[in-house]
Amino acid sequence: MATAVGGHVRSLDAKRLRQREILDIVASAPVASQEELVGRLRDRGLEVTQATVSRDVAELGLAKVARGGRHVYVTAATLPAAPHDDRLRRIVADIPIRIGRSGLTLVLTALPGTASVIAQAIDQSDLDEQEGSLAGDNTLLVLFRDEEHLERWLARFRALQGAVASGPGTAADPGPTMGRGAPDTRAADTEARA
Repeated sequence: MATAVGGHVRSLDAKRLRQREILDIVASAPVASQEELVGRLRDRGLEVTQATVSRDVAELGLAKVARGGRHVYVTAATLPAAPHDDRLRRIVADIPIRIGRSGLTLVLTALPGTASVIAQAIDQSDLDEQEGSLAGDNTLLVLFRDEEHLERWLARFRALQGAVASGPGTAADPGPTMGRGAPDTRAADTEARA
């Protein structure tokens, strides 16, 4: 068992190192694609796959912006706050939101009665990579045409969450729970039945 724990620690250390390198690469020179990022990591002696880099890009909240005639990755901290995102940012600060995924659909789960409020704030924000959304009582489906649009939207949404919260389960430390203190669904279900 000590080996498994030691392997897990090494895996976390490797991930932290890789993500620090990604942030350094993005800060030091324009990077236009995940493939280019993979190449630059390999130049630094880190063997990675495009799938791993894709997860890192999402976890780090990197976004693509137009710079110098092409689209390049930037960190959320370097993005100016869009005025249309202020309402969504306030809502994300006040309502804990969990994010799940099924194919090209993101499933946002929040408190009862809040899905339509979140959907309206998303529609009024500068988030425009989605094809559409459908809100129920506490669940919101956000639909995408392809993986690239979904990943870009998710990175921007997590960046908004990271602007209002930091700690376990937030964009700064992505986990299955997103937002400020989002409830564990099983615990919420148990409480609802009691």
